[in-house]
Amino acid sequence: MTVRTRLLLAQAPLALGLVLVGLLALSTLDALGRSSQRILRDNFRSVLAVQRMKDSVERIDAAAVGRALGRPEVEVQGDLDTFEAQLAVQEHNITEPGEAEQTQRLRDAWSSVRTELRKLEADPRRGYLDGLRPAVLRVREAADKLLAINQDAMLLKSEEARALGERHRSLALFATLLALALSLFSSVSLTRRALRPLGVLSLAVRRIGEGDLEARARVPGEDEIAQVGRELDTMADKLREYRQSSLGELLQAQQASQAAIDSLPDPVLVLAVDGQVLNVNQAAETLLKLAPGREPLSALPLPLREAVEKVRAHVAAVKGAWAPRGLEDAVRDEGGRALLPRATPLYSERGSVTGVTIVLQDVTRLLRFDELKNDLVATVAHEFRTPLTSMRMAVHILLDGMVGALNERQLDLVTAAREDCERLQGIVEDLLDLSRIQAGKVAVSVTPLPAKTLLEAALQRHQQAGGPRLVQRLEEPVLPVQADPDRIGLVFDNLIGNALRYAATRIEVAALPLHDRVRFEVADDGPGIPPEFHERIFEKFFRMPGARGEGIGLGLYISREIVAAHGGEMGVASEPGQGARFWFTLPVPSR
Repeated sequence: MTVRTRLLLAQAPLALGLVLVGLLALSTLDALGRSSQRILRDNFRSVLAVQRMKDSVERIDAAAVGRALGRPEVEVQGDLDTFEAQLAVQEHNITEPGEAEQTQRLRDAWSSVRTELRKLEADPRRGYLDGLRPAVLRVREAADKLLAINQDAMLLKSEEARALGERHRSLALFATLLALALSLFSSVSLTRRALRPLGVLSLAVRRIGEGDLEARARVPGEDEIAQVGRELDTMADKLREYRQSSLGELLQAQQASQAAIDSLPDPVLVLAVDGQVLNVNQAAETLLKLAPGREPLSALPLPLREAVEKVRAHVAAVKGAWAPRGLEDAVRDEGGRALLPRATPLYSERGSVTGVTIVLQDVTRLLRFDELKNDLVATVAHEFRTPLTSMRMAVHILLDGMVGALNERQLDLVTAAREDCERLQGIVEDLLDLSRIQAGKVAVSVTPLPAKTLLEAALQRHQQAGGPRLVQRLEEPVLPVQADPDRIGLVFDNLIGNALRYAATRIEVAALPLHDRVRFEVADDGPGIPPEFHERIFEKFFRMPGARGEGIGLGLYISREIVAAHGGEMGVASEPGQGARFWFTLPVPSR
């Protein structure tokens, strides 16, 4: 028997209950209909006939009175025929006890009326009073009794019909509830029996899904569910065979992977998306005192704990792998080691992130080398300043003619030497600024200044006769900003200097109010910057391919650090062939 047949049979009791209730309802309606027909057939026809007879005899009596009073005679033959026809209807519709005797009395009284009517011709007045009037009264009396008998019978039958309706209603309600209860009980029982194999099948599927490949459905029968159960058992057998055949290979691959991770000298952490430690290598166990199953935040020092949590949250938010910007992202542990975190996500078969692998690269030696390099750069730059100052002074003395006039060739050479000295002076200043920034000594002395003042000072320093036109744009309201004018002037010099190298015809310098900040912009109509270089141009010593000028790639890096020291941000918006728009923000004074 198929599942469809079982389910149809399970619904059969409900259908049978509906049929029984319908038959009972039809029986009730039929009984009530017969009661109504009985009243109409047995009594209403008699009531109607008696009423018509009373009307006819009244008209006959009125005509006899008029005749006795000497009025013109009124034709009463039609009323005689009507009375006779209705009396015949009554005589053929006798259904109640006593109705036959009363009908006979009416017939006798009616015969008397007809006899007295024939006697009225001799003496109408006396014949009416002595003969017709008493006969008419007997007819009325007999008719009223007949009418009362049928009306009483109608009331009695109406009460019987009402009682019958109430009995049938109670019976129908009881039968409906009984049929509903029995049908539901039968349907639920049959449905449960029909679907019981599905419960067995579901339990087997859940156990197999949890890894118990010994679970079997064992569903008897030949229906669809039994066939699915046999297929599920076959699948479990195949999976068990596959596991037994590949378990050794999987264990060997896992051991090889673990050995490869353990061989890394840097700590490696494998975390779940909720922060649970899934696996660590030997370096992590030795250096960080971590073990699988423990919370990483409970064992790591605070700076390292915050760094690991930041990286984990980044990857868990499906933002991709985490790569440090540079050695400045390194954090130190309790042993003084500098660890630089890198992270890659772990994906499930469906592509969702299930974990994160974090490598804490030991960059202690690299940081030391970087510090030595910075110290060397700062020392060399500082040592360059004294001889460079002497060279600049000597060149200016020569150009001013204080030691004698120069010929045209000598003047060209000294002018070129002065330009090279100025360029070297700029490079030395950039290197010194870089050393201060890396030493954490970027000191700014902020004071409230109007944004317009900063804009006008920057434009005034770069006004020139030829080249691109400098345009100022200042949007209302003109807000003051918290700024160190010398440091922010250096930022404007770097941005406007870069724009002058690349702009074709126009450079716009603007200040825009933004709630609690002011946004400064330097925009040019040059060739633009490709999107892949938007962040790299702010790195140290980075020069974009094909860049003009002879700088060493420190201007934008120093500018961003100065803006960050003011509590602002800096960035660029550009598309190739559409110019570049560099911007930075400064806070307004608190009120």
